[in-house]
Amino acid sequence: MQLHDLKPAAGAHRKAKRVGRGTGSGHGKTSGRGQKGQNARSEGFRLGFEGGQMPFSQRIPKLPGFKNPFKKIYSVVNLSKLSRFPDGAKVDAETLLEAGLVHAGVDIKILGTGGLKRKLMVEAHAFSTSARAAIEKAGGSVKVLGEPRKIGPRRTAAKAPRPLPEAAPVAAAKPAREKKGAPPPAVEEATPPAEA
Repeated sequence: MQLHDLKPAAGAHRKAKRVGRGTGSGHGKTSGRGQKGQNARSEGFRLGFEGGQMPFSQRIPKLPGFKNPFKKIYSVVNLSKLSRFPDGAKVDAETLLEAGLVHAGVDIKILGTGGLKRKLMVEAHAFSTSARAAIEKAGGSVKVLGEPRKIGPRRTAAKAPRPLPEAAPVAAAKPAREKKGAPPPAVEEATPPAEA
């Protein structure tokens, strides 16, 4: 077999339909569009047009908000589920996966629902404030897995305390403006002291 023997599969390449080429083209005078009318014109109608009635895309209600593309999805474990592990045990991702409490390949977050009376060393990607406090209160320890959350410069600046505004300097009193056409104020001449 040579290069010139290679051919595409039958039906893989179809010739484009050449319309508007006259009556001898096989598509007739009007190229399959029929006689006059909206669909015979080049404009036709736009996608979603319903003949003048209110289109479906405009009839349905629009809810506010948006879908966050950076949303973090966790496999959640409550404190009440950790009571099955023995006292002093190390609870990490592998242990939770073997117990069937989390899904593989998903970050783990420990929530504070329920109580905990055992001393455990818990490792997870995130902890709620109440869960962290309950684990440490029982004598256990908490270790956060993964990289620490990065905060951009704009959020860092927003969290930083703002400086107090400086007191504005007291402006000197402006001299009174003279009225137009008013006579100038009389200047009293100092009288010389009487000679004795």
